[in-house]
Amino acid sequence: MLNFHGVFPYLVSPVDAEGHIKTDVLATLCDDLIKAGVHGLTPLGSTGEFAYLSREQRESVVHTTIEAAGKRVPVIAGVASTSTADAVDQARRYQALGADGILAICEAYFPLKDAQIESYFRAIANAVDIPVVMYTNPNFQRSDLTLDVIARLATHPRIVAIKDASTNTGRLLSIMNRTPDIDVFSASAHIPAAVMMIGGVGWMAGPACVVPKQSVRLYDLCKAKKWDEAMALQRELWRINEAFARFNLAACIKAGLQFQGYDVGDPVPPQTPLSAEDRKVVEDILAALP
Repeated sequence: MLNFHGVFPYLVSPVDAEGHIKTDVLATLCDDLIKAGVHGLTPLGSTGEFAYLSREQRESVVHTTIEAAGKRVPVIAGVASTSTADAVDQARRYQALGADGILAICEAYFPLKDAQIESYFRAIANAVDIPVVMYTNPNFQRSDLTLDVIARLATHPRIVAIKDASTNTGRLLSIMNRTPDIDVFSASAHIPAAVMMIGGVGWMAGPACVVPKQSVRLYDLCKAKKWDEAMALQRELWRINEAFARFNLAACIKAGLQFQGYDVGDPVPPQTPLSAEDRKVVEDILAALP
């Protein structure tokens, strides 16, 4: 079973006006990110707008990412649904396409109890032969993974890690204390250097799409325990996280990538692109980063 670590950018999903995935743009972005040193790729995370894409669009994004990666780095594909059966089907399809892991996300329309949430993640892990990373983001999800549920799921042989985007770094430490057998990834909502200091193995986040080299440099400094240098770089990089907290995430990342020359298109409606004023804020931050 693979052990994932390092910087995994949450890829955008480039979509044209007719709803077609811009596979050439996505493939170029994947190749450039790998050349910048990232440790893996994650299509269909939050930045990938999974909630706004059709089944065909999602499969196109995953297939393109896997082909572009060419086994140079692992690809952890996002699986999300309100239905357990649909989530299981997605996971099996992405494994068949060649995904190295699954990022399992629980969408919910009606509130779910702990036993229902646990059964959802367990069903996905039972359905595949590749590692599964649990993802929880209570800012956007109706039902969260409690510490008790995480501890029970951590005993599953294919559930190897969790990415928690709760903004509560103390909760991450609680997860590490209770479930030492699974790895913890940070999100852009946390301060990655702080998460690495308390025992994290890396981060999965949209900002790494636009600052991959700096993100890899931060990871390397943390691994080397050069904390003074790491925190100096972290302070610089935190400016873009602050911007993302103000704006729509996909719109912000796509605007940044467009500024860097990638024709990724606009966010999927009903989301809207950043205004010219907000776009200028993102561009100025990126231009000033080391």
